[in-house]
Amino acid sequence: QVQLVESGGGLVQAGGSLRLSCTASVRSFSRYGMGWFRQAPGKEREFVAVINSLGGSTSLTDSVKGRFTISRDFAKNTLYLQMSSLKPEDTAVYYCAARLSEPWVVARSRGEYDYWGQGTRVTVSS
Repeated sequence: QVQLVESGGGLVQAGGSLRLSCTASVRSFSRYGMGWFRQAPGKEREFVAVINSLGGSTSLTDSVKGRFTISRDFAKNTLYLQMSSLKPEDTAVYYCAARLSEPWVVARSRGEYDYWGQGTRVTVSS
């Protein structure tokens, strides 16, 4: 069983930055593709960013390209989402997700993930 715990959310002014973390309790962190999703009030959960199991390939949704960066630290079993130039429309609960996958897999759909964290709330004020 994989447990994911997010942290780092909070209230920030537009233009500010936050770094989200997701620590995974799993033996072989490098076997899991990892993703970030977010859910704004009244909206469906949407894809934000993904990094493949070995960390060599990433993908981000268009609305965050140039502002967000996804990375992972294998020594700490931790996934990160560095968010800069935040906008009010980035306000949401952010979830990390994991799936056991081959290195070439870059999964962008929430249905492809088996494990989810509890979420961390990000609020961007204008």
